Amino acid sequence: MFAELLRQKLNGIVDLDAKQVQALEAHYNLLLRWNRVINLTTVTSLEEAVERHYCESLFLGIRLPAGTVADIGSGAGFPGIPVSILRPDCSVTLIESHSRKAVFLREATRQLANVRVVAGRGETVGGRFDCAVSRAVSYEDLAPILKKISRRADLLTGVEIPPEVLGFEWQEPIPLPWGRARFLRTGVSRETC
Repeated sequence: MFAELLRQKLNGIVDLDAKQVQALEAHYNLLLRWNRVINLTTVTSLEEAVERHYCESLFLGIRLPAGTVADIGSGAGFPGIPVSILRPDCSVTLIESHSRKAVFLREATRQLANVRVVAGRGETVGGRFDCAVSRAVSYEDLAPILKKISRRADLLTGVEIPPEVLGFEWQEPIPLPWGRARFLRTGVSRETC
């Protein structure tokens, strides 16, 4: 059911091979098992999970340049895990401050060679990345992190416009194909404009 629904919702957007679909479904099944014990997500229906977690993440993934990607506040692995499955040319770092979620991320990514997990806050991560991505993290929480770790940010957001304090020049937001006032917002640090 997962595979069919995923392919249906991504029709005309991105083509996944059987191995990619299998890896995404394995992540979903692991997420369901772990979510019974620790609160990884409140999205539990199959259709909503496929659309909000996987399709949105993959929509972002097809628009990223190759290189290093930091997923800030990865939670259950979104958008970072679907991005890493779609884009083996990206090296993805999942940053998660909640230790139990970080344990889940390590378990969920054991078979993904292009992923590493950092258990800690984004401010403590050393180095710079080609791109920072995030979903379901407040602008307030992103403010002290984004410019420190990357010159480019790709955020999956609602209708709220990113504030000036983030220090990025934002392109026109791209509405996500599945409605519900969700957007992909891409920005470049003003220091590089």
